[in-house]
Amino acid sequence: MNLYFVLGISILSILGMFICILRYPTLRIKGITIDTFYLPILFGAILLLCIPIFNKDSLWNILFSNSSLNPIKILVLFICVSILSISLDEAGFFRYIATIFINKYNKSQFMLFIVLYILISVLTIFTSNDIVILTFTPFILYFSKKGHINPIPYLVMEFVAANTYSMMLSIGNPTNIFLSTAFNISFLDYFINMIIPTIFAGIFSFIALILLFYKDLKKEITIFDLDKAKIENKLLCIISGIHLFLCTILLAISNYIFLEMWLICLIFASSLLLFLVCYSIKTKKYRYLKGTIHRIPYSLIPFVLSMFVIIMALTDQGLFSIIRGWFDLIENDYLKSISYLFTSTISCNILNNIPMTLAYSSILNGTTNLSLIYSTIIGSNIGAILTPVGALAGIMWIRLLKLNDINYSFKDFMKNGSIILLFILIGEAIALII
Repeated sequence: MNLYFVLGISILSILGMFICILRYPTLRIKGITIDTFYLPILFGAILLLCIPIFNKDSLWNILFSNSSLNPIKILVLFICVSILSISLDEAGFFRYIATIFINKYNKSQFMLFIVLYILISVLTIFTSNDIVILTFTPFILYFSKKGHINPIPYLVMEFVAANTYSMMLSIGNPTNIFLSTAFNISFLDYFINMIIPTIFAGIFSFIALILLFYKDLKKEITIFDLDKAKIENKLLCIISGIHLFLCTILLAISNYIFLEMWLICLIFASSLLLFLVCYSIKTKKYRYLKGTIHRIPYSLIPFVLSMFVIIMALTDQGLFSIIRGWFDLIENDYLKSISYLFTSTISCNILNNIPMTLAYSSILNGTTNLSLIYSTIIGSNIGAILTPVGALAGIMWIRLLKLNDINYSFKDFMKNGSIILLFILIGEAIALII
């Protein structure tokens, strides 16, 4: 009986989250705008904590433990990586690079499409899919207007590239971070195992994009030049770039220097923030510090912690043990990996990718089959391509398009996304054999 009660609260919380995402994405209180998507989840978690349904000692033990499952460590890791990427963007690095490539390859839509796809993919690997999407979307809208071309092929390409190549490194997505950390997968081992699935996802998604938008890309483009962007702050760009580069290197060798990944990221993010504070005080220019702090994804903190409480309650009631039993009925290892890939991809669009990842970490608890973990990681990234609610990146992207009067409906998103996702799933099914 307790299971149904907890499940009921969980379902209502998730439904509330989707209503907020689709109808009331933000709330303005005394001039301050806040995201609403996490509020139903937060209320559901508080309700579960207030009633004697599950053993709360196990929850507190994990929250304040030194284990890899500690969600606070995982949040620290993701927030700190975001700070490094945001600071680089605040310095004007992404805008500068984008302008150079657009001005050089703006004579042919096909050439511009391919070059931007490569640029977005590479930047996503080493920074963050959210940052890349938020930075490149205004650029795409601007050059599409200047070149008198349809922006939709480029916008969809940007979103797909950012949500496929985000899976190559463990720091590319909060879901990667959570699962790799929860199952003690090192940065280097993760990269070695995920490079082939990422490349296959990239190749098959690119084929789908070309087939979908071939007619649009055949059309002529008005030759134009964007105003040459400059790196707004060279010193900040260099310092941020060095921090990001060194942080990535140390993450790759973290197992050999006996430093946890969250601690490495915390050290570099703290160092960069300290530099920004000192720079602001000395120059009396507070824009870069304020911009970086303002863009930190704070909403993820109550969202992840609240979802963690809900997932712990469901785990305590035995729901995920039941689901694990269903998966265990599949005896063939390859078919089991495919089942985790497919169901995690679809579940992203029922739960959102972060709650899905938290749920699947409980389902996978105790497994020694790394293929199942990697299959789930893949699903948590590519699941965002099917609907806007599959990941927070999709929610932000759709909101940004609406603000710029771009007509790209939920139906359009799902129509294009289902075709692209089908191609990707075929590619990943092949990659899992290799």
